[in-house]
Amino acid sequence: MKNYFPNKFISATTKFTTKEKHVPAPYFRKRFYFNKGKTAKIRICGLGFYELYINGINVTKGRLAPYITNPDESLYYDDYDVTKYLTDGENVIGVLLGNGMQNNPYGALWDFEKATFRSAPKFAMAFFKDGEISFESDESFITKPSPIVFDDFRSGEHYDARLEIKGWNTLEIDDSDWQNAVPAITPVGKKKVVEAEPILVHQEIVPVSVKKTPSGKYLYDFGVNFTGVCRLKIKGERGQEIRLTYGEIVLDGELDLRNIICDGDEIRDGYNHCDWYTLKGEGVETYTPRFTYHGFQYVQVQGITEEQATLDLLTFEVMYSAVKKRGDFVCSSEVANAIQESTERSDLSNLFYIPTDCPHREKNGWTGDIAISAEQMLVNFAVEKTLEDWLFSVRNAQDCRGAIPGIVPTGGWGFEWGAGPNWDDVLFELPYQTYRYTGDEKIIKDNLVAMKNYLRYMETKKNEDGLFNYGLGDWAQPKSHFQFTTPTEITDSIKCVDMCDKATKMARLVGDKEMEEYAQRLAKEIRDSIKKKYIKDGKMTITEQTALSCMLYYEISKENEETLRAQLLERIAQDGEVFTTGVLGARVLFRVLSDMGQGNLAYKLITQNRYPSYGYNVNRGARTLVEQFYPLGKRGWEREDGKNHDSLNHHFWGDVSAWFILHVAGIRINSDFYHPDRVEIAPDFIGELTFAQGKIEHRKGEIFSRWEKDGGMVKIIVDIPKGVEGVLRLPTGYDCDNKTICSGRQEIIVTKKEK
Repeated sequence: MKNYFPNKFISATTKFTTKEKHVPAPYFRKRFYFNKGKTAKIRICGLGFYELYINGINVTKGRLAPYITNPDESLYYDDYDVTKYLTDGENVIGVLLGNGMQNNPYGALWDFEKATFRSAPKFAMAFFKDGEISFESDESFITKPSPIVFDDFRSGEHYDARLEIKGWNTLEIDDSDWQNAVPAITPVGKKKVVEAEPILVHQEIVPVSVKKTPSGKYLYDFGVNFTGVCRLKIKGERGQEIRLTYGEIVLDGELDLRNIICDGDEIRDGYNHCDWYTLKGEGVETYTPRFTYHGFQYVQVQGITEEQATLDLLTFEVMYSAVKKRGDFVCSSEVANAIQESTERSDLSNLFYIPTDCPHREKNGWTGDIAISAEQMLVNFAVEKTLEDWLFSVRNAQDCRGAIPGIVPTGGWGFEWGAGPNWDDVLFELPYQTYRYTGDEKIIKDNLVAMKNYLRYMETKKNEDGLFNYGLGDWAQPKSHFQFTTPTEITDSIKCVDMCDKATKMARLVGDKEMEEYAQRLAKEIRDSIKKKYIKDGKMTITEQTALSCMLYYEISKENEETLRAQLLERIAQDGEVFTTGVLGARVLFRVLSDMGQGNLAYKLITQNRYPSYGYNVNRGARTLVEQFYPLGKRGWEREDGKNHDSLNHHFWGDVSAWFILHVAGIRINSDFYHPDRVEIAPDFIGELTFAQGKIEHRKGEIFSRWEKDGGMVKIIVDIPKGVEGVLRLPTGYDCDNKTICSGRQEIIVTKKEK
């Protein structure tokens, strides 16, 4: 079973859903005989999503199985041990299929409706008895349409309960009028078994209020912005049609979808984040969408009466990949704690097997977004299996030149626009950071060839100055937004250096001398070219915050470090002591300031109640990370200019959480890359805080750090597991008797040095 991947795909029909004509999600079933005493296992690949039933019992590992993929590049399979669900004698397998990414007509903005792999949903399955194949999916499976009359990964799901077939997946029904399945084209993607955590329901939230809108609909507020679907529970008349429309923003009492519409900015009634349910009229009915999910705080309900508009009508089922918590941070500031909470919620909202950018408008696997967030996600959650599985798709999407698209999966969109060094960095950043926090070299070895191919491609993009300018720049910069004030040539070229530096370290770790020397040479050449063009008389000629902080963080001109630091502080003062970076600059600015001994300034830029800052958003009610920083008008989350086109749930601003844990709490694991069992405890005693604490679950146990002020002294409490080497590094101006940290719990009293 281990090396066998079934490839006999079957469908109900060759017809598939379009915007103009809908094809219901198909049921499949097959009767078979089984002798107790044997083991029974199934390996299945569903394209797009599937639910698997044995004798009427849903055995599916979670929601939206098996994975989100371009099947002509990557095929993901799930394994099940189904022995305990079988009886001696006749049994039945049932499969329900949804469109998923296999057929995504409402992904037109990214050309998914043009994808060459687009087809009716299909699946391949093998059933094993005692490790030997008993049968596979073929025309002996029979099929019928299900009550899911429409489903789209981005748009939503429509369910007509009048079409239900009671017991469709059990032995008891008469299936003589079902049709035989038809063979389907076998995709050519590379195959693997899914190792990433399944998507599960982790929490149920009840509404905090329900109000009638000016237009006569009913607006349910769940009090928090998160991801999942709503479970509907209702009693009504046969044929009553109910629509649930999901969104993040309410303006003038009505749900406003403008910030999460992306398909040509077209408002399509009933097809923008909308689930429909048609009642069968048989007592209390319950419906939960199967093959979609939404990002939302509010649900607008149409088609119900005032008597039906009760708080228990809807329950928010919060869904995301079942990754374990790894890190945490808490301190004496409610604002900072809210920012940490916002980061964690935005991270989880965007872990649906692939790491997405937002859970509503796009749901795309943007490479740059996760490259920026990789470290903070690894600090907060055990996402390594998710990242490893997704990198399988990234590698398979790499073209013959070595280029990768800006989104993965893709049907071909994203090579010409939406990529470039800071996005393509995903091939380097994810293996690099994953190794740092897990100590597992496998992710490096799996991706080393793809890294080599990319560096060769990158070198072909060098311009006459020996620099690079072929990608997106400092995205989502406040005030200027997508008009990058730091030239893209600077951010692209610096990132090319960083990729080469990381490749050098990773190649050295796994013993690839040729790769190490190649990447090291390339890094030096690019560094020299950057300095030649942009350093004059020891100073940086471009003095934007992003340009200066990137030069410092990536050590482009070590010999001019003090001058660049002075330039950065001067620029921040000139900008009115607010940050003006986009996401590329924000990834490094606060870290650089801490390394300069300016942690208090970094904290101020993050938490102050002035635009732009995280504190500004928190104080206006944000509990997820907003896509862009913009000044708000008088109507909630609407901009001052009256426009409203920004998601309220993007994780790529979340590196501030890593800053809290690494710099404020001071837990820095494997900072030199070569020692995953070494930790530096290097806290920053921020002036406005009375205490701060953080923790990270290391492979050998939990690492904990807390500091609290007591008059002129600071007490540090540290706990590190056996087998981890620890050292204490204090801020300038502080000292203690012992800076060696032993395993177990330890309290250290720190005092200010005499001036």
